[in-house]
Amino acid sequence: MSESFDAQELYAWIEQKQQHLYLDVRNELDFERFHIEGPHDIELLNIPYFDFLEEPERTIGLLDASRSIKVICAKEGSAKFIADMLEEFGFEDVSWLAKGIISWGNVLIAKEIEGPDNYRIWQFNRPGKASCSYGLAFGEELMLFDISKNLEFYRNFANEHGLRIAKIFETHLQADYISGGPALADELNIDYIAHAGDFETSNVRYRPVVDGEYISFDTIGGPSVLCTHSPGHTPGSTTYVIDECFMISGDTVFIVSVGRPDLGKKVVEWAKQLYDTLKNRICVLPDELFVLPSHYTDWKIEANDSYLIINDFGTVKALNETIYSIENETEFISWVEENMRPQPEEYNRIRRVNAKIDDVDLEVAEELDLGKNQCAASLG
Repeated sequence: MSESFDAQELYAWIEQKQQHLYLDVRNELDFERFHIEGPHDIELLNIPYFDFLEEPERTIGLLDASRSIKVICAKEGSAKFIADMLEEFGFEDVSWLAKGIISWGNVLIAKEIEGPDNYRIWQFNRPGKASCSYGLAFGEELMLFDISKNLEFYRNFANEHGLRIAKIFETHLQADYISGGPALADELNIDYIAHAGDFETSNVRYRPVVDGEYISFDTIGGPSVLCTHSPGHTPGSTTYVIDECFMISGDTVFIVSVGRPDLGKKVVEWAKQLYDTLKNRICVLPDELFVLPSHYTDWKIEANDSYLIINDFGTVKALNETIYSIENETEFISWVEENMRPQPEEYNRIRRVNAKIDDVDLEVAEELDLGKNQCAASLG
């Protein structure tokens, strides 16, 4: 019988450039919507499950039995069936993705970021979503930023590192993925920190953040978190500056591009806010700050040699000179309108779920949450 592998192993193979053939047996539409991607190009082949059932010999003849083949499907059952079928036809190195493509969509890769000696900071990369959340630790306390719905990961991470989750921050009301922040904050009875501009009409229990406020650890001597209201992507978008060293920028500043201001269907109004934010609130920050965004588009440009999505703000501005060199509001609005793309249909539903206006079961949540983000104002 064939063996399984998990999403953590899958990511490690891609990062390490291991040579496997990834065989996705979902239908063409589901494959086109969302499939395995990572920091390096992979050999990925889509052959639907029913092709193997209807024409097994012809379909299996398309594959090389000498290759290492990793089979992927929606939930795992079809992948296991095809892997077993390949073994029956003499294939020796075949395995299948446990829990299916959803497990890839939810997997988080923790990497520590080099920083000052008195605290620790991690990036939790979600390659299936091209998004990042963050952890900041001092003493035994852990602050979390922009977490996904994979709460088991954050609980386990804290336990493994001997940390207590103390506060949870949100940079804005997320539209592209379901946030785990409100649920984990309620579970632990801790502060869920967010801006009223996004959450005042929600049903979420939150602690409103004030522009210019510093939030500290309970233990004296830890790094401070400066809260800078940075509207534009959303009215309540907030940038968190840690220890005058790191900028957790949410969907305001990306390594490539800036956050799109059209998701609220108030393109001109929000574009004006974003222009003012970039000119008067963000560009005044030091070039030496390291930008830690919530999303990315292109690993090759945005990741460093350690596969962290990070760069100093001076370099970020240089990479996005076309945007940051715009000298007036009217020109910026025109640039936004020229780069607008259709908003994914599920984004409005996700916002309502994150505001606790709508409630969905786990299966619907997984379906809404699947697929890469489209939060940047341009594609680079």
